[in-house]
Amino acid sequence: MAYDGHDYECLDHGVIRTPPGTPLAERLVTIHTELEALIRRARPDQIAVEELFFSRNAKTALAVGHARGVILLAIAESGYTAYEYTPMQIKQALVGYGGADKVQMQTFLKMLLGMDSIPRPDDAADALAVAICHCNSQRLDELASRARSGW
Repeated sequence: MAYDGHDYECLDHGVIRTPPGTPLAERLVTIHTELEALIRRARPDQIAVEELFFSRNAKTALAVGHARGVILLAIAESGYTAYEYTPMQIKQALVGYGGADKVQMQTFLKMLLGMDSIPRPDDAADALAVAICHCNSQRLDELASRARSGW
């Protein structure tokens, strides 16, 4: 994601896939290895992630928690700070309503980024929403800092 303080540009998006049925430990290694390679290749200025949300399915929540831990580890090992946002913060930043549904979020992403279609898969759209949330948050922090210093 590129952001100049006014306009957003989606430079690239996608997901790291792991084969279904592969043991969890192997899937976590794949996520870690591919994320490290992506960070080296893309050399982002900053990295933002979604905070873990609570799931009704304990097994799913545990697997997501393991993956998230590996993601945070890869970010830290690469020398970055992980900026974290809750799903409600992300929705609020993107559409102005913390209870927005997935369709609203994806439709707004498509419009905001000038895309021909809704970003797919859903996880890639979620990541773009996190990036926009972070851009907005950083911009607000910058403006607040200027206001405190008297511009």
